[in-house]
Amino acid sequence: MDLSDRILELLYDRPAGFFGLDDLAAAAGTDSGVVEGALERLAARGHRFERTPVQGVRLLRPTLLDAHLVERDLPVEQIGRHVICFGEVDSTNDVAFDSARQAGGRALVVTAEFQRAGRGRGGRKWLSPPGGGVLASVLLHEAAARLPGEALTIAAGLAVAEGVEAGTGVHAGLEWPNDVVIDGAKVAGVIVEVRSAEVAAGRAGRVVVGLGINVNAAPPAEQVARAVTCLSESAGRTLERIEILRAVLLRLDEWVAGLLAAKAEDLHRRWCARCQMINRRVTVTSGRESFTGRVLDVSPFDGLILLTDDGRRVHLPAATSTVTRQPEGAL
Repeated sequence: MDLSDRILELLYDRPAGFFGLDDLAAAAGTDSGVVEGALERLAARGHRFERTPVQGVRLLRPTLLDAHLVERDLPVEQIGRHVICFGEVDSTNDVAFDSARQAGGRALVVTAEFQRAGRGRGGRKWLSPPGGGVLASVLLHEAAARLPGEALTIAAGLAVAEGVEAGTGVHAGLEWPNDVVIDGAKVAGVIVEVRSAEVAAGRAGRVVVGLGINVNAAPPAEQVARAVTCLSESAGRTLERIEILRAVLLRLDEWVAGLLAAKAEDLHRRWCARCQMINRRVTVTSGRESFTGRVLDVSPFDGLILLTDDGRRVHLPAATSTVTRQPEGAL
C-alpha cells in the first residue's frame, strides 16, 4: 500500500480527534519527516487538514471522495473494486464510456466533485453544488451489461435507497422509474445509458448506470421542477459521502448479481415495499401518449403497470415514460 494512502486511512479512521505527528508516524511504521511528505501529497490530491503545534493534525470533514477509501475492504464481487475520482468533469457517464477500453470490461466506477454538464433522464440536467453530493457512474461488466435496462433501473434505484439507509439511518422511498425520495422530496436519481452505436454494429453495448445523490446540499428550489432535499437535512448532521457511496455500491453489486442469478422476485418485492406510488393515481407520458390511472405494480421487466381511468391495463417501460403528475391519494 502507498504510504500516503496508509496515512489517509489512519486520519480518516479517527474522525473525532487529532493525531500527533509522532504517534501518526509510529502507527504508519515510519518517521515524522516521511509523514510530512505524505501529508503534502495528500494535500495535492485535494485533502484538507487542520494542524496545531500541540495536538498535531486531523483530516477536515467531510472529505473528498477518494478512490482508495471507497475501495478499501469493500466486500464486492465486481462493482466497487475499481474506482477513479475526479475534481471536475463534464459528465461522469461520459468519462465512464470513454474509459471503457482501458477498463477491460471491469465494473469501473467514476466519481466527480462537480459536473459541468451532468444529465438525468429525458435530456434533463442533473444539478449538484460542488462537493455537495455523490456523483458516480458505473461501467457495467459484460454479463451485467446484457441485463434489461428496465431491471437495471429498478435495481439501481433500490441500491441507492438501501445504501442511503445503511449509510445514514434515513429511510428513503422510491418513485418509478428512477427517483429516490424522502417524504416526497427527491434526494437521488438514476439513469441507465447504452451507447447505441455498438448495438447497431452487432456488439454488446457498453452500459453505464449513473447515480446522483444529494448528500450535504441540494440544488436551489428555483432551478428544479419538483421538491428536492438532501440527506444531511434529514439526518441532522453533515455526512461523509464516502460511506454512502460504499453502501450504495455494495447493494448495487448484490442486486446485479441477484439479477444475473435470476432472482428478480426478491428485487420486485423489496422495490415495491419502498414504492410510494402503488395504488395511487398518476399521469404518465409514454412516447406520444398520456395515461392517467391507478398504479397496480412495478415489474423489473415490464415497467409500470397502470389501470387507466377507462379500464385498460397498460405496461409502460421506463426508457420511454415519464411521470408528469405526481401520486395523488390512494384509491
